[in-house]
Amino acid sequence: MVLVAVAALNSADTRRMGFYPIFAKATMQLDALPWFEKWNSFSRIVATRPALPVSAPQLSGPSPAFVPSGAPVPQSGMSIDSDAGTVAYGIEGDLARASFLKNDITNLAYHLPDLKSAAVIGVGGGRDILAARLFGVPKVTGIEVNPTFIDLLRPDGLFGPFVGMEKIGGITLVVDEARSWLARSREQFDIIQMNLIDTWAATGAGAFSLSENGLYTVDAWEIFLRRLSADGVFTVSRWHAAQDVAETGRILSLAVASLLELGVREPSKHIFLAWLRPGEEGAGISTLIVSRSAFTEAQLQSLTTAIDQLKFEPLILPGRKSPSETLDRIVNFTNRADLERFTGSFRLDMTPPTDNRPFFFNQLPFSQVFAIGFTEVPPGVRKGNFLATATLAGLFVMALLLVLATIVLPLRNALNDVGRRLAVGGTAYFVLIGVGFMLVEIGLLQRFSVFLGHPTYSLSVVLFSLILSAGIGSLLSDSLRIDNPLSFSVWVVMTSGYVLSQALWVPPLLLALDSETLLVRCLVSVAIITPAGLLMGYGFPTGMSFISAVDNRPTPWFWGINGAASVLASATGVACSIAYGIGATISLGAICYLLLLPAAFVIGFPGTAAGSRRTAPAA
Repeated sequence: MVLVAVAALNSADTRRMGFYPIFAKATMQLDALPWFEKWNSFSRIVATRPALPVSAPQLSGPSPAFVPSGAPVPQSGMSIDSDAGTVAYGIEGDLARASFLKNDITNLAYHLPDLKSAAVIGVGGGRDILAARLFGVPKVTGIEVNPTFIDLLRPDGLFGPFVGMEKIGGITLVVDEARSWLARSREQFDIIQMNLIDTWAATGAGAFSLSENGLYTVDAWEIFLRRLSADGVFTVSRWHAAQDVAETGRILSLAVASLLELGVREPSKHIFLAWLRPGEEGAGISTLIVSRSAFTEAQLQSLTTAIDQLKFEPLILPGRKSPSETLDRIVNFTNRADLERFTGSFRLDMTPPTDNRPFFFNQLPFSQVFAIGFTEVPPGVRKGNFLATATLAGLFVMALLLVLATIVLPLRNALNDVGRRLAVGGTAYFVLIGVGFMLVEIGLLQRFSVFLGHPTYSLSVVLFSLILSAGIGSLLSDSLRIDNPLSFSVWVVMTSGYVLSQALWVPPLLLALDSETLLVRCLVSVAIITPAGLLMGYGFPTGMSFISAVDNRPTPWFWGINGAASVLASATGVACSIAYGIGATISLGAICYLLLLPAAFVIGFPGTAAGSRRTAPAA
């Protein structure tokens, strides 16, 4: 009743100062209430009141040669979860007023000739869509997973007349996850643009949620490259520093690996990379252009002329040696194994991410975290990696202490006088099913997050399917009992075998079905998860029946130890996936179920000599 009353008061507060985030990602939120604010399951979007820029229009990577001219254009800055940003320009449908976009390095690929169609991944405030139309691309498709941005840009939206996309024409806006939409699309595009797509959700303390990681894998880039026309290009903008090429190295190795998977023999002929010259405003932005076919002389001439005029600096040009020895080595690999070996030899991880290990934004290996320590926190993305890993380790330590204080110590007396065999066998059994179930759950959440396109979908579908099916499995254990060595061995083999086999057939199946609608992908996810849940659901009640057949007094201990193991395994599962891949986490969970066999034989089976030593209750 108190919560309902507080919620009602909060809803009636027109100032929106009831429940409100004071800090979001270390940013004070109460300095001034936003002009516009919208929450949904993806993120929190806020926007500033449209105003004229102080000096120049806001650009991601403005050319050093850019000199603002003409009447200034009002703009509204928007932030996603108080950190990642985008901007809406008030050109009111007049593309000539957005001519300044030609000076942004993120739009370098639009200097290529004869571009007829474009797909923009991540619409935001519409900046990249305006750039495509400004350069004369007649047909532009914007793909945005967050419906709030699309709603804002529609003719009747808050920024509809302000930006004026309907007046410009030639623009189609799609609310969908870009990877999935492009996988099922039959359109061919001359250019696909992915400009600084990240919200830092995967590098901060909400660690490894995979919000955008599914867009930065070899499997995803193969899809994008297949959607290009014969001479089409895929362009990606990311961060770069002259003394720290780790993120550029990773994006470059991702491009090389993707081209190799498509059968390209010399990836270096298909890659162009430039960045904003150091020391200028916006320095640190690089733009990678990957061509479906080898670059022609005319295409290279257009790009080199553009970077000369705009004073951008080349990093990778076909036929030329790169100023960075590391980047030069990466782009010239013609073998995937050699590429993996070289990019994995650095202090920061530059190996190409895959759907099995899709943590593009995490470049700091766990071994390096401990080597760095808390006195030398690295800058940039690595700082987020460090803090996220430290948070993960802190959560594990706190969980361990709380588990000891609230479960292990209070319930230890439950083991008194029950015998070493039951204590050891029972503890091992319930630790294994607690760890095993959680490892499988964590692995499935991560795997289907990439497949379904967003962590929200993964949480909904995976937890619903797994918990419901596990509950049904537990219910069935009353009627279809497992109470002898043969039936238990069959169950163990079926459970661990099904989960282990997923490493062989599930990844290729999910990749093949990447082009299906969200509904179909959800149904496929449920169909894959349900058998695992049904089988794993037998584990807990079966173990309890084994314990009760011997002595029911220590059952509180085993119940508590199972919960404790599950809590501690959650952090372990995340760490395992980051270090070794999602498949390794799921397989480790399957091995835990396989190890139940010796634990059950130690406890004893009901009806056998070892399993019928029920202790008489004390007088």
